[in-house]
Amino acid sequence: MRQQDVHDELRARLHGTAEAHEPDRARILARVERGMAAKARPDHRATLPPVFGWVRVVSATAAVAAVLGVGGYAVASAVKDTPTEKTVSVSPTPSGSPDATSRPPSRSAAPPAPSVPSKSSSPRASSTPSSSPTVSATPTAPAAKGEQDGPLWSDGSVDPHSNDFWAQSNVTLKTSEQLTALTVQLKVAQTGGVSNAGAWRSLPETDFTQTVTEQDGFLVYTWTLKPDARVAVGQWVFAGQYNHERGGRNAKDDSYTITGSAGGRQYAVTGDFATHTSGEGDS
Repeated sequence: MRQQDVHDELRARLHGTAEAHEPDRARILARVERGMAAKARPDHRATLPPVFGWVRVVSATAAVAAVLGVGGYAVASAVKDTPTEKTVSVSPTPSGSPDATSRPPSRSAAPPAPSVPSKSSSPRASSTPSSSPTVSATPTAPAAKGEQDGPLWSDGSVDPHSNDFWAQSNVTLKTSEQLTALTVQLKVAQTGGVSNAGAWRSLPETDFTQTVTEQDGFLVYTWTLKPDARVAVGQWVFAGQYNHERGGRNAKDDSYTITGSAGGRQYAVTGDFATHTSGEGDS
């Protein structure tokens, strides 16, 4: 028989002996109690001195402890020499549905965000809309009736330097008050071959916007004072230049209109280019 087999058989016997041994604790304790009771009885005569009585009790106890110790040592040695198998505990498979194990646990719903009180402390707006401030409208220019109105005076004439192919119509304006608005319009009738050849005014060019158009058989020159500009007191000229067919040209159908504002009021003058006593008129 191999040595390993002997060791295995010895370990098996030791296991059996250790498992079969059951110390009779009740018997041991009964013996200890009898010994102590005999010492306590006055009529009891111990055959041995008290010291030897205790020695027997202690010896019996030591013997029991020795037996238990030897048995435990033998079991411990057998267990130590025997290789132990390591086991891994596996948790039972959950009985729920497959989705319950495949899906991660859902997060708990976030608490609702606390309501933020409105910062607006202004009272509720009235349902009735507030009336917008009244804006005073610009006064309507009066209809021009003549060559003079309030501080305005005007005159229309054909420039004496006009010739058989070219002419210039002059609109002269006099004002006795500063003007905050001014529009001058010159209308030259289309008598044949009339076309724009230029325009000018004696006031600063940058103070006016100027246009030249054809409307209803007239060549129309318009000068408009810019909102931030002013016309000082004095006499000023607005001239329109144009070409025409060869020969003398009759200017009886030509006309002009001037509107201006002074002191918060509107004024208007108008006139034509008929023959004047000064000899200026038809070319």
